[in-house]
Amino acid sequence: MSQSTTKKDIANAIANDLGITQIQSRQFVQKTLDAITNVLRDKGRLELRDFGVFECKTRKARKGRNPKTGAPVDVPEKLVVTFRAGKQMEQAVRGIK
Repeated sequence: MSQSTTKKDIANAIANDLGITQIQSRQFVQKTLDAITNVLRDKGRLELRDFGVFECKTRKARKGRNPKTGAPVDVPEKLVVTFRAGKQMEQAVRGIK
């Protein structure tokens, strides 16, 4: 695996593919990410066919340990975002057509 791809890298690739400015492309990428965040905040689930599903799930409260002292710690319940890849994405990543 190589170095991580950044939001800027994606925006630059879109700008090159569509023949638009990098500023327009960065705005487009940011607006898309904002829309995803808003849907998750408001509805808790976003399904993008053939890509995957983003979903908000609640992790139960649990007992943990302070790694420095070993003392028990109560870890509170929290909301987390999960992603489950779609079939076509998994096949593309694995190199299956």
